[in-house]
Order: sequence, then structure tokens, then C-alpha cells
Amino acid sequence: MTSIFQILMLILDVVWFIMIAHIIMSWLINFQVLNLRQPIVAQIWYGLNRMLEPIYGPIRRVLPDMGGIDLAPLVVLIGIYALRIVLLNNAAVFY
Repeated sequence: MTSIFQILMLILDVVWFIMIAHIIMSWLINFQVLNLRQPIVAQIWYGLNRMLEPIYGPIRRVLPDMGGIDLAPLVVLIGIYALRIVLLNNAAVFY
């Protein structure tokens, strides 16, 4: 059972890292530090979007329209953090 706990924590860590990379990359693109006309930047950007859209999509449908502000990543980050807390507080179940 310990391995299940560790695998779940690893998955949450990987998703957290991918989301942080996506958020930082979106800022760099919006501030024109990165250019989507560069092939490697475009491939990374579209790959991250394809990985995260299944997570963001349902949340975007529930959240109200905020104009140009996308709060879906914030909601998912808070959800991942809350899930980590729940798993850590109940880690004794896995041992």
C-alpha cells in the first residue's frame, strides 16, 4: 500500500510541475518573451495545452466568464494542493 501512496504523490507532483511550467510559459508568451512562431516553443506550448485542457475544460465551464482572466489553473492548483493535504493526513491508511 505504501507504493500506491507514493505513486499518487508522484502523479500529483508531476501534474503540479506541468501546470507551473504552463503558467510561466503563458506569461512569457503574453509578455512577448517567447514567440509561438518558433517551432520548439509552439510544440511545447501545444503539447502542454493538450495535456492540461482535459483538466481545465470542465472547470472553465463551471466558472463565470472573467473577461481575459483564466482562473481554471488557480482552481486546479488549489485542488491539487488540497488533495495532497488529504493524502498526507491519511497516509497511515496506506501503511
